[in-house]
This record gives sequence, structure tokens and C-alpha cells, in this order.
Amino acid sequence: MTGRRTVVTGIGVVAPGGASRDRFWKTITEGRTATRRISFFDPSAFRSQIAAECDFDAVAAGLSEAERRRADRYVQFALACSAEAVADAQLELTDAQRDRAGVVGVDPGLRKDGVEAHLQELLAANPGALGEGFTLVRREYMTAIGPVDLLCRDANSGSVAVEVKRRGDIDGVEQLTRYLELMNRDPLLSPVVGVFAAQEIKPQARVLATDRGIRCVVVDYDKLRGIVKDELTLF
Repeated sequence: MTGRRTVVTGIGVVAPGGASRDRFWKTITEGRTATRRISFFDPSAFRSQIAAECDFDAVAAGLSEAERRRADRYVQFALACSAEAVADAQLELTDAQRDRAGVVGVDPGLRKDGVEAHLQELLAANPGALGEGFTLVRREYMTAIGPVDLLCRDANSGSVAVEVKRRGDIDGVEQLTRYLELMNRDPLLSPVVGVFAAQEIKPQARVLATDRGIRCVVVDYDKLRGIVKDELTLF
């Protein structure tokens, strides 16, 4: 700790109950709940069918077409919050000031953590764990909106885009969906199918992936590393 003082000059909010600071404040001060029946996918298969979803309009938030196309939804949240915080602070930052001011929030997770990056590396070396006959074409296959974790070929030489996560949630499925939409426009790759691979996949993400024709694969991190578990297994 340096003991230097920090001044909070502006606040931006994108959250369930309000996609701006004023709307969010109005919701909580009026004692209203942001929970409701899930609308992002059909929750009929689940006992719990309610969630606190975020009503967010990227166009209304002022995001450009390129930002809407390239950024995951949760990154769009961060961009909108940052813009609102700067506007709330009434700051007009010059180039000389930009290194002395910043917007602080939750890390949007643009980079893979250690386990996730290692999992991607292991699957690149062992593509058969994703499907019988799979072979690796390229790791970090670059597209116009970012890199696909793995580009593979299946046993029939079809193109497969693989998104690798440590914990698979809806945002990961959305991300893979955007990659697939773009890659299927490329006549050299099309048709491209998707595989969503993770150590753990949330039920909601699995439902959304299945609805979009994306296959889910739960991978064993320890097995890929060649670690044999001590406990007995009943067959």
C-alpha cells in the first residue's frame, strides 16, 4: 500500500434491475425485485425457473456496431459501465491525463486463467478427448472477432470450432455461437459445428448449447494430465 488517496468521481452500473445508475438506484430504493422467469432460454426442464436477468440494450448504451459484434455480452456491460462512469464524472480526458485516471470494476475475464489456459493446451495435444477421430488444425484460430480456442477436424474431415472453459456458462455458449456464425460464412471452412468443452458445464448453458446445435463435452483435467486418482472406482 502506498497510502495515496483515490477519488471516485463517477459511477456506472449495468445490473439486474437497471442498466444504468439511475434505473438501478430507483429499483433498489423502491424495494422492487429484479428476479423473474428466465427468458434467455426455455427453463421448463428445470425445477428453478427464475433468475435476475439484466435487461441491456447495447444500441441504447451507445456501443458501436463493431463493439456489439466483437465483444461478449459481459464485456459490453463493462464498456457501458465505463462510459457512464466517465460521463458521470464529467471528465474530458486529454492524452496527458489518461494514465492518471481509470474505471475500476470486476474483471470481465478477457484472459484465460492458469487452469483454463493449461486445459486448452492439453486438449490441443489430445484432441481425441473431444471426440473420436478428432485432429487439431490450429490452436487459437484467429477470426475477425477474436481467436477460437481450437479448430479441429472430426473423423469425417468436418470443421469443428471448440470453445474451452474451466466452468462453462451461458456467456461461453454465446461466445462460441458468434464464432460459428462468422466461420460458417467462410466457404473454406463451412460447415462448421461447435463443441463446448469444460470441466463443469452449468445446466442452463447445456440447455442453450443443445438448443443451438452445439455439443457439450465435460473433460477431466486430471486425466488429461495423466494423474491417477487414489480413490477406488466402482464399475
